[in-house]
Parts: sequence; structure tokens; C-alpha cells
Amino acid sequence: MLTRILVSAVLFALSFLLPLSGVFRLFYFITVYAVVGWDVLWRAARNIAHGQVFDENFLMALATIGAFVLGEFPEAVEVMLFYQIGELFQSYAVGKSRQSITALMDIRPDYANIERDGALEQVDPDEVAVGDIIVIKAGEKIPLDGVIIEGSSSLDTAALTGESLPREVAAGDDVISGCINQSGLLRVRVSKEFGESTVSKILDLVENSSSKKARAENFITKFARYYTPVVVIGAVLLALLPPLLLGGSWNTWIERALIFLVISCPCALVISIPLSFFGGIGGASKAGILVKGSNYLEALSETEIVVFDKTGTLTKGVFQVTAVHPDTLPESRLLELAALAESFSDHPISRSLRQAYGKPIDSSRVSDVEELSGHGVQARVDGLLICAGNGKLMDRTGVQWHDCHLTGTVVHIAVDGCYGGHIVISDTVKPDAAGAIAALKQMGIRQTVMLTGDARAVAEQTAGQLGLDSFHAGLLPADKVARVEELLEQKSAKGKLAFVGDGINDAPVLSRADIGIAMGGLGSDAAIEAADIVLMDDQPSKIASAMRISKKTLRIVKQNIVFSLGVKGLILLLGAVGLASMQAAIFADVGVMILAVLNASRALKTEAA
Repeated sequence: MLTRILVSAVLFALSFLLPLSGVFRLFYFITVYAVVGWDVLWRAARNIAHGQVFDENFLMALATIGAFVLGEFPEAVEVMLFYQIGELFQSYAVGKSRQSITALMDIRPDYANIERDGALEQVDPDEVAVGDIIVIKAGEKIPLDGVIIEGSSSLDTAALTGESLPREVAAGDDVISGCINQSGLLRVRVSKEFGESTVSKILDLVENSSSKKARAENFITKFARYYTPVVVIGAVLLALLPPLLLGGSWNTWIERALIFLVISCPCALVISIPLSFFGGIGGASKAGILVKGSNYLEALSETEIVVFDKTGTLTKGVFQVTAVHPDTLPESRLLELAALAESFSDHPISRSLRQAYGKPIDSSRVSDVEELSGHGVQARVDGLLICAGNGKLMDRTGVQWHDCHLTGTVVHIAVDGCYGGHIVISDTVKPDAAGAIAALKQMGIRQTVMLTGDARAVAEQTAGQLGLDSFHAGLLPADKVARVEELLEQKSAKGKLAFVGDGINDAPVLSRADIGIAMGGLGSDAAIEAADIVLMDDQPSKIASAMRISKKTLRIVKQNIVFSLGVKGLILLLGAVGLASMQAAIFADVGVMILAVLNASRALKTEAA
């Protein structure tokens, strides 16, 4: 295309220097025209044969052939030349946008190293079966999901999460495809075929996101469907009626009709609007936010109510020791005895006690361990009878105890029948959760609501800590759906409700909300399947980032619609009354398209979102 444009531009420039006349002049300009515009004529003819008459190819062909009929040979070549320059620029801009998205989503692995007969062999990831052992060297992409059986390393997860902080992994840890192994050699047992792997699901999601169009895109499609025939009919009437009714020159009004056709080409809108949404989805992907379609990106900008699940969404979903309140024992001794007494249990509370203790467990110090269902644990530690559990266990053993003013799970410790103190274990809020709620309120979100199955006291503390507008506690999954139904009635006619959950046990609510946002957990299958938008790094603050990207994309879309229609409408009127030249018509088509495409490309730049 570039070569054809350059050749035709040189030939066009020579036409002003050569002594052209008569048939030779016509033949010369037809040759230049054919060099630069044969593909437009071919596409127009092919589309007409398939019943698709009214498109930009038809308009350009009609306008330029009409100019030849009127003897305006240079104008015909000039229109086609500048139209093709615009098309080339458009293709370049769209290509750059696609390259940007391809680069940021360049997570598809080229090969997998598989061990066969003691040697490494590079194979296509599709050929690797579940249970095979693959080897990932430093600097290589992890090609398939699996579990590390040997080695430790740091993983670059930026392509999935948008975060530069590496993730440390070792034997026993799960790894997902798409990450980059930064340092050590890893041996991984494959847990999923490539077609079911995280990288495959994400690539499929991004590639298919264009199939779910926003209202603005559907509007432009319908608009172009009716707009172009109306414009052609208008041009025909402009060419015929004034000479017939007013007695004007046929050549003058036909020329104005041709200018009218050039101006009317809707390619600025048809190209720039989808490109804006494409850029917005790509920019969100770069930030670790996967959007399944431009309709969801558009809906996000209209959100009025954001509803959150608690555990795993606003909180880490991991029990931790948050307070140690000694009574008759030192704090360190209380924690030590509790950890040793609970050392044989695999309960989450027991694990959190051992983690808080932080020292190796000497099991030889522990004997006569007895788990008392619904109460706690009884064991002998260094010969002392240790009871660790709830108030019921203290009552059962006749120990005088007192409750804690903090909310959470309280583990009381008794030593040989004497109360030693208690330890508070609770789920902790995510570091960015409070900031995420504040950011949403600054953006104009009318209500922030938390739904949880936890006790009221725990929910009340979390809601107060994060600054939520309201909360509902003690809910079953069906109760959450009912609460969302109530909240849906409180939004405005055009407003939207977004529900944010972990994508596993919140599927009914995610599907009922206008927009379901899931915490992706570095590629959780359930999250990717259940939600409309997936936050790949589990950070609530990404919700506000997604909304900023959404609002920025919609601003760009509206700017392009107003600018394109405004300029074209003005020059259409000027062209109809003879005040716009063919050069103005070219600007109204090619110039507006270039400016609209440039503006649409801004949607990719998330830094300014």
C-alpha cells in the first residue's frame, strides 16, 4: 500500500509538469487512479455483489468515478490518494494498538521442556499430558499449570496481574501458566492440559471480548446502516433537484453532490469507536484487570452501587493471630503452650497458632492429645495439662475465665486447671481495602455494601474499619441473592450494581448483579468462568482503577462521536450550498478519521486513566 501511494503521489505531482492533453491526459490520470485505488473499486464491486452496497468503498468509488465523468481528473485522483493515505494511517494506528495488546498479553508459551529418557525435549504445550514433569529454566515462561516438585524461584506475574513485585515459590506450591521464571530451575508436575490452563483461558477471554459489544458500538453499527443510504439518496437529490427546480448548472450540482458523498463517509466513527473500547480493554488487561466485553466496560462507568463479599474479597481469608492477652502467664509462654497443644491438629485455627509461634515444634514435648469436638484441644505439654479452646471447654474443666472485648475467634488457655489467658484469631482486612472504598466514594459511588455469612460483631467491626455504608451479616448464599435483589431496586433506571466476590461460592450473586467482579487469585478457574470482570491480583483497589479506565474510555468514545458528527455535519451543509471544496471534503473524511483514531488510541494508556 505504501509503495502504491508513493508511486501514485509522484505520478500525480508529475501531472502538473507534463504537457498532458486530450485522450492521453485521461489515460494518464486513469493510470494513476488505478495504481492507488484499484482495491477500493474491487471491494466496492465485491460488496455490491454480496448485497452490501452502502459502505465507504462504494462512496469513494461513486465520488471519484463521478469526478472523472465531469472531467475533474486531478480531483478524482486527489480524493482517492488522500483516502488511501488515511486508510494507511488508520491501519497503522489499529496495528499499533493491537501490537500493544499483544505485547501486554504475550503470555502464550512457545514450548514446554519435558523430561524423556533423562534428556530435555522441547514440545508443543498442547502435547503435554496431565501428570507429566516439565522443566522451566530461568527466564522461560511457565507453559502449563502445575505443582512444583523440585526447586525454588521468583516468578514474574506482571503479564497476569500488572504488578512488578515477584512471587516467591518453592516445592509444593502451585504455579500457573503465563508467569516467567526469573531465577532457579523448576520441575513441575502438570495439573491441567494446555486447553484448560490459565493462559489459554485468559487468551480466549481477551480474544473473544470484542464479540460482546457496548451500546455505543451497536449504535454506530445501526447508525452506519441507515446513515449511508440516506446520504447517498441526499446526494442524488442534491444533484437532480436544483437543476430541475432552479435551473442551475448540472455540472455544478453534480460536483456538489460528489463533495457531499466524500464528506459523508462514516469511517471515522466505524473505526474509532470499536478501537476505543478495544484500547480500554487492552489498557485494563495491562493493569491485571480482565474485562470480558466492551458492554461490561461501558456498564462499569454507570455503576452506582458496589456490593462486596467479605471473606477473600475485603479480607485476606486467612486466619491470623491478631492479639495475645496473657492473664497468669507471659505472652510468649501462653503462645508457646497453645501452639504445642494444637500441634497435631490441621484445623485453620491450629495452623494460625503454630504460624504465630514461629518456631519448630518439638513433638516429643507433647503427649495425650485429645481433640474435643466443638470445644478445643486437651494435651499434656512438658507434663502440664493444657486445655486450649472456647468458653465451653473452660466451663467443662471448671476454669474461671473471662471474655475478650475484641471480635474474632478467642482461644482460651488453661494450665493445670488455672486460667492462663486467651489468644484472639481473626481474618485481617486487605491492606488496600480501606483505600479502595474511599476511592470508590470519591468517584461518586452512591452506596458501598458488604454481605457476609460471618457473625454480626465481626461484620460490624470490618465495615467500620473500612468505612462501608452498610452491611448485612449471617447470610447464606440464597440470602445474598435476596439482598442484591433489594439493592437492585434502589438504583436509578440507568444505574448499575456491581458485586465483588471470590468467584467460587458467590457465583449466584455474581450472575444476578449487573456486573460481576471476581477476585482472580492469580488465575482462579472459577473466577474467570463466573464473572464479567476479573481482578487477577485480588486487590480491591483495582475496582476503582477499572472504573477510571471505563470512564476514560467512554469519554473518548463520546468525544469521537461528537467531533466526527459535528465536523461532518458542518461541512456537509457547506458542501450542499457550494462553500466547501473537494479539499475540505477530504479533510472531513480523512482528517477527521485520523484525529478520531489518534484520540481512540489514548484508551490504551492506563497511566492517565
